Amino acid sequence: MLTVRQLERICFPQDAWPLLDIIGVLTLPNVIRLKAVTDGQIVGFIATDIRRSQNQAWVATIGVVPDYQRRGIGRALLRASEVGLNVGSIRLSVRASNMPAIRLYEQDGYEQVGVWPRYYQNGEDALVFEKRLNSRRLD
Repeated sequence: MLTVRQLERICFPQDAWPLLDIIGVLTLPNVIRLKAVTDGQIVGFIATDIRRSQNQAWVATIGVVPDYQRRGIGRALLRASEVGLNVGSIRLSVRASNMPAIRLYEQDGYEQVGVWPRYYQNGEDALVFEKRLNSRRLD
């Protein structure tokens, strides 16, 4: 059975998170963690960091192993992580060259709101996308 660390390495061979970052995303409070399982095997994972003080959430990581991509698993994980967030918006970053993911985000109502130049280890830019949510923050 794949672990989240192995899934990160498969999905993001150039940019997989170090072990301490994975431990953090798996243990820190205010992080929604969801996994997709098929035939007893983890095939996808998402972690969404809720930042209530900013009235925002961030998708820290989302990945689906290549053999299971383009089957709606990523979309299902993304939508499930948005449920009940109770914040005004959700953001995520994506490689500028990752057109399949960019199309998915745009189809689901995300709009590009920024660029992080040379964000990835190989110098590629990250595009920042945001989706406004219908829910309002309750204080």
